[in-house]
Amino acid sequence: MSSLVLYGNRLSGHSYKVRLALVLGKVAHEYRNVALSTPRAERPADFRAASRWDEVPALVVDGVAMVQSNAILQWLAESQGVLAGQPGERQALREWLSWESNRIGLSLPNLRYARRFEPQPAEVEAWLEQRCRADLDVLDAQLATQDYLLAGGLSVADLSASAYLWWAADAGIDLQAWPH
Repeated sequence: MSSLVLYGNRLSGHSYKVRLALVLGKVAHEYRNVALSTPRAERPADFRAASRWDEVPALVVDGVAMVQSNAILQWLAESQGVLAGQPGERQALREWLSWESNRIGLSLPNLRYARRFEPQPAEVEAWLEQRCRADLDVLDAQLATQDYLLAGGLSVADLSASAYLWWAADAGIDLQAWPH
C-alpha cells in the first residue's frame, strides 16, 4: 500500500478538488494544511521540498512529489482508478481537465481573488467577469444534456470544473443564472 501525503489549504479550490477525489475514491492519505498567509520562504520545509513552486496542492506518493491539481487528478484517475470515467472517455476527461485550467479555473478564482483579497483595475475585473460568465455558460450547456461532464458519470473532470464554484459568491457571481 502506498503512503500518500496531501499538502493543501481549505480556501484553495485546487486543493479542494484533489482532496475531494481522494476522499470520494477512498484513497488513504494524510492531509497537511499549509497556511497560505505564511510567506512562502517561511512555510514548512517538508512542504517546500514537496512543492516545486511553493503552491498547494502537492501530493507525495511514496516519497515522490507531484504538483498541479489537474495533473494530480489525472494521475489519480489513471493509476488509482479514481473517478476515471468509462472506457473510451480518457481523451474527453483530458480535454475537460485542460479546459478547466484555461477557462473556469482561471476566470472564477482570479475574479474571486480580485473581489475578495486584492482589488484590480475595473477593466480587469470586467474582463474576468465576462469570461467567467462565458465559462459558466459552457458548463451549463453541457450539464443541460447530461448529469456529468462525461456521459459515463462522475469523474475527476467534474471535481476539477466545480472546485471554485463553491466560492462563486466571493466573486460576486450568483449561480442561479446557470441552473445546471
